[in-house]
Formats: sequence, C-alpha cells, structure tokens
Amino acid sequence: MADLVTVGDTSLRLSPEGNERLETATDVRMRTTGTASNVAVAAGRMGTDALWLSKLQDSPLGRRVLAELHEHGIETDVARSADGRQGLTFYESAPQPRETLQIDDRSESAAATMTPGELAMDEVQSAASVFAAGSTMALSSTAAETVQAILRAGGSGSDFAAFDLDYRPSMWSPEKARATVTNIFDAVDVLFASEEDVRAVLDRNGQPREMAHTIAAEWDFHMVVITRSEYGALAYHDGVIHDSDAIETDAVDEAGQHEAFIGAFLAGLLEGADTDDALDAGVAMAALTRTIPGPLTTVERAEVDALLADSDETTF
Repeated sequence: MADLVTVGDTSLRLSPEGNERLETATDVRMRTTGTASNVAVAAGRMGTDALWLSKLQDSPLGRRVLAELHEHGIETDVARSADGRQGLTFYESAPQPRETLQIDDRSESAAATMTPGELAMDEVQSAASVFAAGSTMALSSTAAETVQAILRAGGSGSDFAAFDLDYRPSMWSPEKARATVTNIFDAVDVLFASEEDVRAVLDRNGQPREMAHTIAAEWDFHMVVITRSEYGALAYHDGVIHDSDAIETDAVDEAGQHEAFIGAFLAGLLEGADTDDALDAGVAMAALTRTIPGPLTTVERAEVDALLADSDETTF
C-alpha cells in the first residue's frame, strides 16, 4: 500500500538549450514533466512511498516517460493505449526582462481518455493520501470525471485528498477551469495553488492571507496552501495562517519548483509534521529544485534538512 497515490497526465517537455528561443532553436532537450508525477518524485525523494497512476500511449514516447520516472525511483501503474497521442510541452526558459514561455500541446493525449476502470482503484482506496491536479481535468470531460472519482474514492478511505489548481491558460479558460474544478471541491481536504492561479481561476483579489482564509471558509477545506514564488508560501489551517519565507537561490530552471514544494509538503504531513515544518520543507525543496535543470527534482532529503539547518529552520 502506497502512502501517496498521484493520478494525472504526464507529457514530454521539449526545450532549447540555455536561453535560446523556440522559434530559432535547432536542438532541444527532452525531459518528462507532469504535475502528478513531479509531485510523486518530490515526495519520494523525501522518503514517501509514492505511486503514480495514469494512461500512456503504447509507443516509444510513452515508454520514454515511464523509463525516466522509474529512474527517479517512483512506482507506476499505467494503462497502455494504442489510441491517443503522447502529450508534449514546449518550454522556453528566459532571463529577465523576457518571460518564460510554455506551450502545452496535450489535446487528445492517451490520458484524456483514462477512466477509473483502467486505473488501480484498490491502490487509490487503500492509500494514506491521494493527489490530482487541474491540468489533467483540462484534457477532457472524461479525464475530469476520472479525477473526480479518484478524489472521492481516495478521500473516503485516506487521511486526506489533495488537489492543485494547476491552471494552464493554453489548455482552457479561467471560466471553464473555475466551473470544472469547483465542482469537486467538496471531495478535497487540502487545496494547493499558486497565488496567480487563485486570482485567475477563483477570481479572488486582495492579500494572499485574506484569500486563503476566504477560500477555506467558502469551500470548507481542511487546509489551503498558496505558493508565492520568490515570497515563499503560506497555509491556512484551523483558523491560523502559517507562512514561510522563500530561501534565496540562483535560479537555473524554475520549472518544477511548485510541484517540488507540494511533494515535500505532503511528505511532511504524512510523517506527522505540523503545518509550519511542512511549509519550511516545501520551501526548501522548491529553492533547491530551482538550482537544477529540468522539471523533475533530484534533491535529496539530506539536502533539504541541511538547508533548513543553515536557515535556522526546523527539520522534520
């Protein structure tokens, strides 16, 4: 039985070397990326027994995704399909004042057709926690219904069901995202979101502390966690706002830092850490992940603990 089961789509990310533009690149690097699988990898690095469930095209590209995830040490249970395609993400890293560019080309991917009957629902029901994200729901109504079934099945028997808004503007509009994800909020115990996604999808304004409080009250979440990039992260839990400042780093690749934060935070909760310690671990994992090329973190728990000790924070 896994401590954490994550369910969702994973794509292959194609990105130019260095800071070259996509429109002029002649060589690209291929890496695996997906919110659910990235979270599983980060949690696994922190010592959590993590399992990723999905559906992949039965092709060299689908096998490429699995091979890289297995290299990172997580368990997988995947339905194979002769239909559907392997989703792609095009990613252009850019120093200021240029903006990083991401283009999601994931329509009609195999994961868009995955149903609960194709997934290991016994693993979902027996797991200590389950996790899914909005980007998978954006693929199709079938994928959205599957995420809903996963959260409801997992939430009924697990310690908690967790969900990340994970809004991708290239995949759907804020209005459609809001209508779809709020429909499953009653099955969610722990909500994760970046500050930008809260404003876009949930149409909230004001200070992050205010937003976390009002969101938790409106949908009766056990916990609301908002990541704030260079400003760290905060969590609303039991009527109290907890926050953790960002740790300054020289960023090499900012992709994957949000998922790395979630993975470390969930690992902390599953170990029984309090909210403050889980936040600190998530922020440290995100900081270290920013120093590594690619969206899948290779940070070890010892590095997280050492960074927290250097920052005079508590380890768990």
